[in-house]
Amino acid sequence: MSQQEILNQIKRGSDELLLESELDKKLAEGRPLRIKAGFDPTAPDLHLGHTVLLNKMRQLQDLGHHALFLIGDFTGMIGDPTGKNATRPPLSREQVLANAQSYKDQVFKVLDPNKTEVVFNSAWMDKFSAVDLIKLAATHTVAQMLERDDFGKRYKASQPIAIHEFIYPLVQGYDSVALKADLELGGTDQKFNLLMGRELQRHFGQPAQCVLTMPLLEGLDGVNKMSKSLGNYVGITDTPQDMFGKLMSISDDLMWRYLELLSFRSLAQIAHWRDEVNGGRNPRDIKVLLAQEIVARFHSQKAAEDALAEFEARFQKGVLPDDMPELTVQSVDGSIAIANLLKQANLVASTSEALRMIDQGGVKLDGEKVSDKSLQLKAGAVVVAQVGKRKFGRINVG
Repeated sequence: MSQQEILNQIKRGSDELLLESELDKKLAEGRPLRIKAGFDPTAPDLHLGHTVLLNKMRQLQDLGHHALFLIGDFTGMIGDPTGKNATRPPLSREQVLANAQSYKDQVFKVLDPNKTEVVFNSAWMDKFSAVDLIKLAATHTVAQMLERDDFGKRYKASQPIAIHEFIYPLVQGYDSVALKADLELGGTDQKFNLLMGRELQRHFGQPAQCVLTMPLLEGLDGVNKMSKSLGNYVGITDTPQDMFGKLMSISDDLMWRYLELLSFRSLAQIAHWRDEVNGGRNPRDIKVLLAQEIVARFHSQKAAEDALAEFEARFQKGVLPDDMPELTVQSVDGSIAIANLLKQANLVASTSEALRMIDQGGVKLDGEKVSDKSLQLKAGAVVVAQVGKRKFGRINVG
C-alpha cells in the first residue's frame, strides 16, 4: 500500500487522528512503530465496545507495527474519574490482578499474540518514590488540570475533586514515557489523558507520540455506550447463540454503525450493501452477515453457522414478522418487572393480563417461554417479546 493508503487504513472508523503530519513522518521512517493502548482492569470481561480499539490495534499489527497492550494495574488502584461526575472507587490489588489476568486471557481473541507485548504500569510506577511522584505532579498546574472537561464541570458545580484524581492523568501520561510510545490509541473520553502523554514525553526529552481517538460504541439500546453495568453489551465470551441473538436484536440504523466499527469487511463492501438495502434488500440479510462474522471471530465458523441455524429455527420460520415494532420502555431504579414491561409496550392491556398470559405459557422473550412472573429486566436490555401468537415487539429498556 502507498503511504496515503496506510494512513487511510489507520484512520478508518476513528474519531480523530491528532497530528497526522507527524504520524506521516514516523511512518516514512520505515520502522515498526510502538503502538500503545491502555486498559484499566476495572471489570473482568471484555465486550465488543472494547474491541473497537483492539480491532484498530490489530490493524496496526497487520501493518507491521509493535502493539503495547498496557494493563493499568497501578492506575486501577487510583480510580479513573473520566466521564464521571464523581470519583470512581479504586480497586484492591487482589481485584486488579484477578481482572488483569482475565484481560490477558481474552485479549488474544483479537490481537496477534506473536506481535503483542503485554505490560503492566506497576513495573515502573512501583519504583517511584514520593519525591518522584511530587516531581511528576510539579509538571502541571491546577489550572491545566481543570481544562479537562469532567474536572471543570465538577469544579463549577462545587463538587469535590480529590487530589489523587489529578495524579491519574499524570501517571497515564508517564506510561507513554516509560514505553517510548510513538502512537497512543484511546476512546474519545480519554483525549485529555492521551495528550498528557505527549506533554510529558517532551518534558522528559522524548519525541512526542501521536494520538488516535476511537469512538465509543453504542450498546444494544442504540443510546448509551456499551456497558456491562447497563446490560446493553455483547461480551466476547458470550455463547455463540447469545452473541448472534444480541446482534440480530439491534436496530437497522445501528447495524451500519456496528459494521463500520466492528466488521473487517472493506468500506467498499459495506457501501455496496447500503446501496442494496436502499434498493430494497432486507437489512436483516446484512445483519446476519455481521452476526456471523463476529461469532466466527470469537468462536469458529462452524459455531457461526450453527448459531444462524438455531436463530432461523427459533425466530425466522414464520414466527417473527418483518414489520415488528421497536419500542422503548422506562425502568425504575435500573430495572422493570416483566408485567410492567409488557403493559408499557402495549402488548397487554394490564399487568394482570400479563401475569395471566405468563401463567398460560403465552409470553416469550427472545423465543424462550417466560414462567417467572417476578422476572426483572435491567436498564439497557434489548429483547424480542411475544404475547400469544400475534403480538410482537423489539423492546429497549431505558
